Amino acid sequence: MQAATTLYLECKSGISGDMLVGALLDLGASREKLLAALESLHLPEVSVSISEVMKSGLRACDFDVHLPDHPHDHHGHHETAHEGHHHHHEHRNLAAVNAIIEKAEITERARVLAQKMFFVVAQAEGKVHGKPLDEVHFHEVGALDSIVDIVAAAVCIDDLDITQTWISPLHEGCGFVECQHGRLPVPVPAVAEIASAHHLPLTITETPQEMVTPTGIAIAAALEAKVKNPDGCIIRKVGYGAGKRELSHPNVLRAFLLVPPQTPENIWMLETNLDDATGEQLGFTLELLMQGGARDAHFVPAFMKKNRPGWLLRVVTDETHIPQLEEIIFRNTPTIGIRRFPFLRTCLERESFEVSLPYGTVQVKKCRYGEYGFCYPEYESVKALAEKSGFSFMDIFAEAQRQAQLR
Repeated sequence: MQAATTLYLECKSGISGDMLVGALLDLGASREKLLAALESLHLPEVSVSISEVMKSGLRACDFDVHLPDHPHDHHGHHETAHEGHHHHHEHRNLAAVNAIIEKAEITERARVLAQKMFFVVAQAEGKVHGKPLDEVHFHEVGALDSIVDIVAAAVCIDDLDITQTWISPLHEGCGFVECQHGRLPVPVPAVAEIASAHHLPLTITETPQEMVTPTGIAIAAALEAKVKNPDGCIIRKVGYGAGKRELSHPNVLRAFLLVPPQTPENIWMLETNLDDATGEQLGFTLELLMQGGARDAHFVPAFMKKNRPGWLLRVVTDETHIPQLEEIIFRNTPTIGIRRFPFLRTCLERESFEVSLPYGTVQVKKCRYGEYGFCYPEYESVKALAEKSGFSFMDIFAEAQRQAQLR
């Protein structure tokens, strides 16, 4: 079982699309993959820059989108996803935005996530303006800079293999912002609607400006972020994404890659004593047990009553497989009784991947305990490559392990 890769977002300065992309890049998301993905959008009038900046003495990654003839006003953040501020970008409906994303050269997971983000905003805009989904025309969120922000966020999330997201309450400012319909209160209507629909708590501060943008909160909603503190977690890495305005506090989105505390797993043990089974029976039974859903199964030499040598059969399984595994034991061994008892086990975080060697590929399992990683090339994979290539098992194993440790 591969453990979840957990992202925690500390939103004490709010959240926006560009701040999140900057934080994810700072966590180690591939710049090369991101730039290639944005190039595949075929938006020649758009360019991006990635740089390191200082925010109240903190180093942070700044992700910025440049549009000719439309200098950014920023309003505290790069993109402003609700209808307005002072930009007058081309309006697009959801189908037009999805068509742009559909043509991008990105993974299917990133594509689905990006489209989900826009869908969240479309729902909110439709509710706010009293229009059905197909009649919603995005103002700022459909503009080129916001398309780039959302696609960039989805690509970075996918590259880091984020599988669950935790988030702090979203700190928001107060007052009003100017838009094409006049002055809107902070939080702006789309932000308030998304917060309500997706149960994301807003903490209103005395900062007299917008800190949470619709794109930022839509990304959190699309990630199905849970409001949860990282208590007891090991922090694997920290990243900082820069906001565009100077505030009285560091205007950054801080992101953590976490190793959640390990929760023992409920598991079952089946065992029985065997003093009159043949080697053939034992071997066949072990094969059937592993095929039948056992997590593990083994024999331990034992001395039975009347000083007879025998075997202790132990089977590790989840509760749902107990009936079929007991049937296998009863049908294929001479036992007349099976003991069962529940117990707890703790497993290391693990992942599987391939490493490329000059003579082929090897499947590797990597287990982690906090900051420590242990790599184990899979036996069958090493064996197959040794037979195919003529190189020794030990040489292939050692080189695969070395390459895996470099990841």
